[in-house]
Amino acid sequence: MTKKDTAKKTVAKLKKNKHYRPAGKKREGNAARYMTRSQAIKQLQVNLSVFRKLCILKGVFPREPKKKVKGNNQTYYHVKDIAFIQHDPLLEKLREQRAYQKKIHKALAKKNEDLATRLRTREPSYTLDRLIRERYPKFVDALRDLDDCLSMVHLFAALPAVERLKINVERVHSCRRLSHEWQAYVARCHKLRKVFVSVKGIYYQAEVEGQKITWLAPHAMQQVLPDDVNFSVMLTFVEFYETLLGFVNFRLYHSISVKYPPILDPRLEALAADLYALTRYMNGNTKRISEEQESGSTKPEHTRGQLEGAQFEESEHQLPSNEDRALMHLIEEDDDNDDDEDTKKCKKLFKNMKFYLSREVPRESLLFVIPAFGGVVSWEGDAAPFTEADQSITHQIVDRPSQGHMYLSREYIQPQWIYDCINFGVILEAHRYLVGRVPPPHLSPFVDNEAEGYFPDYAETIKRFEAAAKNEVLPMPGVGKDDLDDPQLLLAEGYLSRTEAIEVAERKKERATSEKQYLEDLKQEVQGHPDATASIAVEGAQVEEESSRPHLEQVAEDTDGTALMMMSRRNRGLFKAMKIAKDKKKAKVEKLKQRKKQIAEST
Repeated sequence: MTKKDTAKKTVAKLKKNKHYRPAGKKREGNAARYMTRSQAIKQLQVNLSVFRKLCILKGVFPREPKKKVKGNNQTYYHVKDIAFIQHDPLLEKLREQRAYQKKIHKALAKKNEDLATRLRTREPSYTLDRLIRERYPKFVDALRDLDDCLSMVHLFAALPAVERLKINVERVHSCRRLSHEWQAYVARCHKLRKVFVSVKGIYYQAEVEGQKITWLAPHAMQQVLPDDVNFSVMLTFVEFYETLLGFVNFRLYHSISVKYPPILDPRLEALAADLYALTRYMNGNTKRISEEQESGSTKPEHTRGQLEGAQFEESEHQLPSNEDRALMHLIEEDDDNDDDEDTKKCKKLFKNMKFYLSREVPRESLLFVIPAFGGVVSWEGDAAPFTEADQSITHQIVDRPSQGHMYLSREYIQPQWIYDCINFGVILEAHRYLVGRVPPPHLSPFVDNEAEGYFPDYAETIKRFEAAAKNEVLPMPGVGKDDLDDPQLLLAEGYLSRTEAIEVAERKKERATSEKQYLEDLKQEVQGHPDATASIAVEGAQVEEESSRPHLEQVAEDTDGTALMMMSRRNRGLFKAMKIAKDKKKAKVEKLKQRKKQIAEST
């Protein structure tokens, strides 16, 4: 028998064993479900930068398997995710681009500039529309994933164009256009809910179709680009987010019967008044479409198209004849039938108020938030709706202590007044925000004071101010709930009129008389009852019994200790973690109170 026959018999015996598995065949468990990044790159036959780009565009993220077969220092991906990327047509497009770039580099190496220029004009390109529809099958899914998208687009809208980092001018202009289109929709439909100015930038929160969307916009300052940031990865995200935000803006604009993309007035675009130009476009386009739907339904299609083109050209590339009145009303009031309560409240916050912005205040932010809450706004510069000399201006937003010329018919306030009024939902007292004064603390609307367990003093003041605006009565500091029944106090505080105070006093007098009569009847009944002393003795025994009971805190501690012993190890750990978090929160509150006490003593 040869060696070959012996090997065949050995393999046949091993195959009879059901647990036999040849080496390198049919892996199981985590080794079969996950692969490392280097294995994925080798399987896709791309380099690391293309692999990162594919993962970002397709929405594939690393996984954390329970058992890391190749070691803890590796990045793992699911096998199905890699197969999902491998069958995508975008992979072939990126390979074509890479091969085409080699042709361009080869032409440049041979110093053939004409060939390189011709090759650049015919470079293959791709679109991400299919990926957007694939990742977001419903519009609500896109709205839920819009927080990072808006933050990134607003960031790149404020960055300078740097050729070394491949941040070109077209990308910056595209991000700026998309961000202004989003802000114009939010302001037009009054969807803004919260604003907070921080060191990082300005936080906004809007509510669109029931979804709360929060994003961060940087301050209008010169941005410094750090060297430790990988801008190639960020540019890939921006490339995807530009397409996503374009789809979202398209859907939102069509929901309010406005054509997208908008064609703006070139004069306003040249003066960098893009947001104002978008507001004018949306107001004029909405009105024109509604008129066409009412009167133009019976006209032939070709006639209607010619009229539409003529009206559009006239309304967008020329200023209206009654420009002064048209520019004063940036926001047209619509029917409130389809709006919810928050939207109706936002429309009326700055109603009948006219604002003028000085040159030192953040113009873009205020041009966004003031019309979103029903106000009319202008600024210092060309193409402004009205000038500073307009006598109908009610508030002028300034941020410098000295003013050249002051009008007695308006309030001169700091920009923080606008943001605080928006966050608290009421028009606050302007004297706290006058020019030259230190304004109150700018409280964050994203912090829940009840959950934190600490209420700042200014939050308490605003709470009472809101209650007064809603005609509700809350106890003042140092006044108990019993004092709210005093009609003289309520009359002095201005909560009640004199007639109402008289009625309250009469009702209080009748109630006191009835209580006195009831106590007298009860006293006579006790005196006339033969077992009155027995009832008194029973009450004394109850008092002794109550005093002999152990302290309630000790009982609670014993109960907690017993319950802790009955818990499993996992639940006991969770309970201890909750207790540690509660103690940390309590220590934080105590620290804030101590700091507040030190500041009060120093001042």
